[in-house]
Amino acid sequence: MFKKILFPTDFSDASRKAVKYIKQLRGAGAQEVIILHVIDEKELQVLSRVPDQYLQIREQIEREVASAMAEIDVELTAEGFEVKSEIRTGHPFTEIMDTAAKKNVSIIVLGSHGRSNIGEMIMGSVSENVIRHARIPLLVVNRGS
Repeated sequence: MFKKILFPTDFSDASRKAVKYIKQLRGAGAQEVIILHVIDEKELQVLSRVPDQYLQIREQIEREVASAMAEIDVELTAEGFEVKSEIRTGHPFTEIMDTAAKKNVSIIVLGSHGRSNIGEMIMGSVSENVIRHARIPLLVVNRGS
């Protein structure tokens, strides 16, 4: 039923909990997981104000993201999934929706409330936007799940 899963992650507690739910989908026939992390363009704009350290900081962020993704990859591969990882830069909501469409995924599994509640009230959460606009099934895992 859900052969290909898109797992956008910010490596929050809610995202880590979502991995447990992804594992359960294996028993329902899921075969492939695309792990996606989006480096928020807005955060990079802030870093660009420190030009002498920008590249060094960005490379460090990318190394940390790749390392965290590799841990999830190992965990899901051990469960029998085919795993692909992607790091993108842009607006998280846009990149999630674009990846879901381009990769023709069956379901999006994502954690909710990865950021502070105040930040979500001001800017709107990524998960909230995905919930509103996705036209495919979603599994949303919150911190308390």
